[in-house]
Amino acid sequence: MSDYLKKGFLLGLGAAISGKEKLDQKLKELVDKNELTQEQAKTVMKNFIEKGEMKKDEWNAKQFEKTKNMADEYGIATKEDINELRARITELEDKLEQLN
Repeated sequence: MSDYLKKGFLLGLGAAISGKEKLDQKLKELVDKNELTQEQAKTVMKNFIEKGEMKKDEWNAKQFEKTKNMADEYGIATKEDINELRARITELEDKLEQLN
């Protein structure tokens, strides 16, 4: 992973952790003031975590596409390309053995 991507990922992770901690603290305050029940607070926290997971998956998909596009642009072989070449080499080796 490039240094730029790594720093961006860590920044996002830090923000998410900080946001979760602040939300947790605020929910506790609301429960203490009887403005929310314990169950409502758990539901809010669960929804927050689920939304974060969805965003993480979305970010991963976008990052995968960007990385794939960069690999294509620079002519870097993918795993699929390498596996395809291995299959072709094996096929050619088999044909050579049959000829000999």
